[in-house]
Amino acid sequence: MNSKKLLLFITLFVVSLAGVAQSEKEKIKALEEQRQIDKQRKTTMKMDSAIRLSEEGHYEEADAKFKIVLSTIRSVPSDLTYHFGKNSYHIGKYKQSVDWLNKYIQLKGTTGQFSEQAVEWLAKAEAELLKEREREAKQASEVLSKDFTLDCGPSGKVLCTVCKGSTVVVKKGYFGDHYSTCGYCHKQGYLTCDEYNQLIKGNLKPETGN
Repeated sequence: MNSKKLLLFITLFVVSLAGVAQSEKEKIKALEEQRQIDKQRKTTMKMDSAIRLSEEGHYEEADAKFKIVLSTIRSVPSDLTYHFGKNSYHIGKYKQSVDWLNKYIQLKGTTGQFSEQAVEWLAKAEAELLKEREREAKQASEVLSKDFTLDCGPSGKVLCTVCKGSTVVVKKGYFGDHYSTCGYCHKQGYLTCDEYNQLIKGNLKPETGN
């Protein structure tokens, strides 16, 4: 075999190998794309199943399926935030309901398919959450009688439990967050021991005009 034929043979062999390698890459890419499609299809089926269970009143089962879906995806569909939030209301998880319905409203605003319903369910969840916190506060006041006080330690101060030390109270609303100065900690971020004991007993009144 002369040098020209040898060169031609080597060239054809290299081209052949490149073609085989390219073909393998394309096969791997196609398999990966198909795997992603299958994964998305299964996720969609689970999500549809959870929604159907919720609509049929099987709220606990729906909650379990929603959580399975959430554990297997990175990007959460906006519709899922609505359905999960609504379902959470029905099983008494009002904080969870408020969080997820707020996410839907933040994502879709007033233009989403479920925007109007989301606002309605959010209002219900917030009302129930407020009642829940009032009950907890009442229970705490029953345990902590007027003859019983907590020792705050040598500093005599406690981080304000209302604003968490930030001096600002943030309330989430449909049109965004509302910020106001904490009416309990005098813009200090902490309470005196006496103020703290009054607060947990429901006797500390906020300053007005904030």
